[in-house]
Amino acid sequence: MTQPTLKTARIVLVPLADEHLDLEVELDSDPEVMRYLDRGARSRSETEAAHQRRMRAAEEVPGLGFWVGFVDGEFVGWWILQPPNGPDQPTVDGEAELGYRLLRKHWRLGYASEGSRELMRYGFDEVGLNRIFAQTLTINRPSRATMASVGLTYARAFDSSESFPGAEHGEVEYEITRDAYLALQAGE
Repeated sequence: MTQPTLKTARIVLVPLADEHLDLEVELDSDPEVMRYLDRGARSRSETEAAHQRRMRAAEEVPGLGFWVGFVDGEFVGWWILQPPNGPDQPTVDGEAELGYRLLRKHWRLGYASEGSRELMRYGFDEVGLNRIFAQTLTINRPSRATMASVGLTYARAFDSSESFPGAEHGEVEYEITRDAYLALQAGE
């Protein structure tokens, strides 16, 4: 199963490809976008290395990986649905991490939630996942609000393995299981 192109009412989510590198550079070069993710804006070479890791993520589990989002042909950001891969993410079959990163000019327009809902639908309905989770720094209130708005619930807090500002407050994980997702879709 390869990653398909996904569509919402406003967003076209295209599997990440080498042709998207300059868009990733634009996104990662904004220190506000990277505020809760790294020590600040990334250089082109750092983003190129990250791009290669992102491309490899699509090879780990068929159908999972990174998607680049466009609204009316304009780049908005990227979304992930990838196998667990971090020090605080044990590998478990049937689980995937949800994430998103948007250009600042597209914040607070509902795109992060809209794209996330589509990846959740795809993950549960088409890939057959059992659990989807998302993690962020405890102090990243906007991301936590997005997680909650799409139906993920608080699962745990843990010490961060990162060393940039804000990480000293720890991280949080939100989750949704297949059963909870189906109940949410049924309006229960």
